[in-house]
Amino acid sequence: MQQTKVKPIDCLHFIDGKFVPSLDGKTFDNINPATEEKLGTVAEGGAAEIDLAVQAAKKALNGPWKKMTANERIAVLRKVGDLILERKEELSVLESLDTGKPTWLSGSIDIPRAAYNFHFFSDYIRTITNEATQMDDVALNYAIRRPVGVIGLINPWNLPLLLMTWKLAPALAAGNTVVMKPAELTPMTATVLAEICRDAGVPDGVVNLVHGFGPNSAGAALTEHPDVNAISFTGETTTGKIIMASAAKTLKRLSYELGGKNPNVIFADSNLDEVIETTMKSSFINQGEVCLCGSRIYVERPAYEAFLEKFVAKTKELVVGDPFDAKTKVGALISDEHYERVTGYIKLAVEEGGTILTGGKRPEGLEKGYFLEPTIITGLTRDCRVVKEEIFGPVVTVIPFDTEEEVLEQINDTHYGLSASVWTNDLRRAHRVAGQIEAGIVWVNTWFLRDLRTPFGGMKQSGIGREGGLHSFEFYSELTNICIKL
Repeated sequence: MQQTKVKPIDCLHFIDGKFVPSLDGKTFDNINPATEEKLGTVAEGGAAEIDLAVQAAKKALNGPWKKMTANERIAVLRKVGDLILERKEELSVLESLDTGKPTWLSGSIDIPRAAYNFHFFSDYIRTITNEATQMDDVALNYAIRRPVGVIGLINPWNLPLLLMTWKLAPALAAGNTVVMKPAELTPMTATVLAEICRDAGVPDGVVNLVHGFGPNSAGAALTEHPDVNAISFTGETTTGKIIMASAAKTLKRLSYELGGKNPNVIFADSNLDEVIETTMKSSFINQGEVCLCGSRIYVERPAYEAFLEKFVAKTKELVVGDPFDAKTKVGALISDEHYERVTGYIKLAVEEGGTILTGGKRPEGLEKGYFLEPTIITGLTRDCRVVKEEIFGPVVTVIPFDTEEEVLEQINDTHYGLSASVWTNDLRRAHRVAGQIEAGIVWVNTWFLRDLRTPFGGMKQSGIGREGGLHSFEFYSELTNICIKL
């Protein structure tokens, strides 16, 4: 593996403006998924550290943060974004060390988007207006907006900094204080983010960070804490159900972005070269460890063979390996446990009657690290587990279809409803099909094209609520209606 000047860091909690170890001194190892070597140690927090962080956040609600004007808060948030960009190289390396993703990806997507989340929401504060309603000559009603309170932010490991800032920026913009619980597998950029918030002028106690695990650890303690007013969680659906049960005890408000088994529907009239170029990304970018990846590919039968020929050929060209090599397109999966899970689905696909056209095994010459060749599977039916269950790796299934009605029935036959892509040059069909897909986001002739003002979230077991623009502020703020009798 290539070397970098940026060194991994040991990770402490950040509570009330200070980096601190766990009260009992407990730590756990942070492992590099590309080398299986130890990167450093991480403070292991639990109920005690969560309580300290929550109490600091609760106190900070009525401190200097509350007294800041909108312009002062905007300046602080913009400064956070600026500092993220100033430390782009460092953050990019740390993100790749933690996740195994290529550094060109973290440097071009993850870190710039993290900065933009702060710049976007700091600008967006200025656009928010509240409703006013006049009741004839009897009364005037108007709404005012206030912070929800202490927000728990629980983050996944696939896009650690990007998704944490997607929550943190609007939460702070709305005037809340927060306790962040990053994924235990990817602690480093969250630790640097806490430092950046401090350096940007965020007052002590407004942003807190506790490392740890989920059940019987920091995650569970955060969701159960009576002084936490809301939880925003991005992650796996099963974990979301556990958090919902815990949060119910104190009636916390919840925002969820959960799993997906997203369809990519390709009609024969679409531009096949354009389809292939984007499908390579939607299938295998970030090792397929993206909640929005199109892992179920449906191709209209007249284009099926031509699509497969080009898709397989392009997939075989992808370089799997060292995240620090500019030629690498696919890095390492996040952990040994996840590697076993993904490869287990590939074995299951063969048992279910599937054919592996390419991939499905460890690349030659990579004996260390959790590397897997991008995998294309055909020959499976809609009832197969590999088609129905989220795999979250560089594994896709390709299925032919004959009619709109047939493909719509198949793609909606799922517990998930996060995103979908539709490829066609028929304008009427594009509108007709997109409008019938049961998903929170439908892209037509594109994928992962995001305007941060638009609603983001899923249906069914893919989530609760929406984020983005005003939708984020609807979650992170409370409305009070004031009625004035005239």
